[in-house]
Amino acid sequence: MQQMQRHIAKKVVAARKGAQALPMRAFASGTSFEQFNYEDPFKLNALLTDEELAISEAARQFSQEKLMPRVKEAYNKEHFDLAIMKEMGEAGFLGCTIKDYDLPGVSSTAYGLINREVERVDSGYRSALSVQSSLVMYPINAFANQSVKDRLIPKLATAELIGCFGLTEPDAGSNPSQMRTKAVDKGDHFVLNGSKTWITNSPHASVFIIWAKDEAGDIRGFVLEKDTMEGISAPKIEGKHSLRASTTGMIMLDDVKVPKENMLNVKGLKGPFSCLNQ
Repeated sequence: MQQMQRHIAKKVVAARKGAQALPMRAFASGTSFEQFNYEDPFKLNALLTDEELAISEAARQFSQEKLMPRVKEAYNKEHFDLAIMKEMGEAGFLGCTIKDYDLPGVSSTAYGLINREVERVDSGYRSALSVQSSLVMYPINAFANQSVKDRLIPKLATAELIGCFGLTEPDAGSNPSQMRTKAVDKGDHFVLNGSKTWITNSPHASVFIIWAKDEAGDIRGFVLEKDTMEGISAPKIEGKHSLRASTTGMIMLDDVKVPKENMLNVKGLKGPFSCLNQ
């Protein structure tokens, strides 16, 4: 046993001597090292256009000067400031990838940069911005008929109207294909019944993008307008532990009559997923 221990000890000493004898890593003569920039670690800025850089800087200035001073109190009090949404509209952030209605029509990259700068301050307001833009204005612009577009997009762009996106349900969260909200064709209109939950902005919303199954079992999208349609309620979910500056609620639909012109021209999960991919 002692002989084996001495043998192992010699092997360990030899291994250590060998490790110490390894040569230092060498670099070519004249090699220089660039200082690490933690604000742009992947050198993204070098890939952006001048317009995208300018938009990113404008969004950063807005977020730091107008959002940052108000967000701590909003988070602590679980309060969403609608005035900030209107200021985002004035800055041209809402629906900014749309080219019509005097909207900027910027690239998806620029839109992402705007969201990044808002997210840098508070994820709740970034959520409100992206819901209004990607989940409400986009499907209306892409799939609604012209009269609905003309009536709603300009007011959504200024946050005169707030919108929300009703996909998640109490019994169909991560599996929207199992949604239970129903749309029944009544000839000149549809009647919608069902409920949605964990919906950003629903307690403030006047415009509701609702996904429901028709009588054939196909998923269809509808634009609901609370000011002119009865049977819509949106209670607030209280006591969240995160995203406290963003108002989250439910949507209750009780025999809501929806005109045929308010149905979106898209069928299946392509509709909601195209919005979520924006």
